[in-house]
Amino acid sequence: MNSTRLLLLGAEAVAQGAIDAGLSGVYAYPGTPSTEITEYIQRSAEARVLGIRSSWSSNEKTAYEAALGMSYAGKRSLVCMKHVGLNVAADAFINSAITGVNGGLVLAVADDPSMHSSQNEQDSRFYGRFAMVPVLEPASQQELYDAMFHAFALSESVKLPVMVRMTTRLSHSRAGIKRRSAAVAQHPLHAEYAPERYVLMPHNARRQYQHLLDLQPQLEALSASSFLNRTVEGTTTLGVIAFGIGFNYVMEARRMHGIKCRVLKIGQYPPPRQQIDNLFAACETVLMVEEGYPVYEELFRGYFGSPKIRGRMDGALPRTGELTTDLVASALGTKKPETTTVPEIVINRPPELCRGCGHRDLFEVLNLVMREQAEHHVFSDIGCYTLGALPPFRAISTCVDMGASITMAKGAADAGLRPAVCVIGDSTFAHSGMTGLLDAVNDRSPVTIIIADNNTTAMTGGQTSSASGSKLERICRGLGVEEAHLRTIVPLKQHLQENVAVLREEIAYDGVSVVIARRECIESAAKKKRRSAAKGE
Repeated sequence: MNSTRLLLLGAEAVAQGAIDAGLSGVYAYPGTPSTEITEYIQRSAEARVLGIRSSWSSNEKTAYEAALGMSYAGKRSLVCMKHVGLNVAADAFINSAITGVNGGLVLAVADDPSMHSSQNEQDSRFYGRFAMVPVLEPASQQELYDAMFHAFALSESVKLPVMVRMTTRLSHSRAGIKRRSAAVAQHPLHAEYAPERYVLMPHNARRQYQHLLDLQPQLEALSASSFLNRTVEGTTTLGVIAFGIGFNYVMEARRMHGIKCRVLKIGQYPPPRQQIDNLFAACETVLMVEEGYPVYEELFRGYFGSPKIRGRMDGALPRTGELTTDLVASALGTKKPETTTVPEIVINRPPELCRGCGHRDLFEVLNLVMREQAEHHVFSDIGCYTLGALPPFRAISTCVDMGASITMAKGAADAGLRPAVCVIGDSTFAHSGMTGLLDAVNDRSPVTIIIADNNTTAMTGGQTSSASGSKLERICRGLGVEEAHLRTIVPLKQHLQENVAVLREEIAYDGVSVVIARRECIESAAKKKRRSAAKGE
């Protein structure tokens, strides 16, 4: 491999770094802002030549477990997800810190401060601390690329999974990166037979947990020497501890305003205690700049005392949302930034379903039927169809987490709500809706489940759906849905009255019914048409 400069998104830098670091397989479920990592590997000619496995998984838990299996076999694996996806994979992730790993296992997780495309702002560093594994938080695209080599080597050195944390701003911004001149070869197959580690019966788990505790001083020592942690000297008694991408805002504010504060950059956890002690000893005030929750601000307040520390918890920085250079500069004592006003000519444009989208026709049918009911509650899930909550449809009442539509409808039915109707996409159904359907079948709950099948994972860019087409019918039958109440409709205006009749019948049924509303995503169909035209078909 020749040394090359590339212009990459942060997510793409992770992908290229992993390829060059000897990756054998990537496992993921699409979720913004992490999706582009896997997509880059899927598009990479190098990855294809190297035989790197890169298909999408059904959900984050299955992805993590498969990556752990590849690690068990001795090869380097990468698993990618957004922050809320780590909730789904948490069981496997936490327990893998107890078993340890064989081949390097890296978890790339992308957090979403300001909730650009998410339900919450949760900070994945909490999971890293909870699992007591090394966490890397690079501050630039180049650091992300370089961190992949470091992460795989570190994982194999300490026999633990390593988390690489990034945020939306870093994942979705571009910068030049310099590739290393020589790639790492993929590991040969070398499965590790170590039941004393991998079989988490209590006597093994206790011993492994103690081993994990005993590793902590070594992990801290490794952080102290990490290229991701360093000190920028200053001449004032004001100090800053800047974590991950927060370091960029601090350094920019420092240059713009001539602030001579001392800065400790932290990009590898557990944080280096001696460097932190040195900064606090030299400074009267320390500003904690964390992109996300005040994870270490809260910890350090208890250790060093509150009066000396400023940050998100005392209002020096806002408690929610992304950081900016102006916000950091203000916290460092410069003039507060003026409030930006939006010109009247700029009109707010809320998101909406694509023109010609089949979900539009589905919601028209659903609204017509639900207006006939005394109760109008419709439980929904996460996908394009969540936009049915907005005008002009206002068709859905809830959207909480992946798969919650079916189980919430079931719980509402258990409480006596009639009708109990939910909408879930084909990809989300495969992700975490199937078990909810099984619960409903086992209890013979009076729920109507509408699966909006557009034959893709549309919200995140049109990735392959794990359960679309005839697979949906086979899955529903296998879970026990009665043939008579497994219906398929085509959401088109020409079928409006027919579809209304089907939905009306199934809502009236006192048991589990599934209506599959099948129509291909209009964007996916357009892409197929363009590809066919390009090939001259």
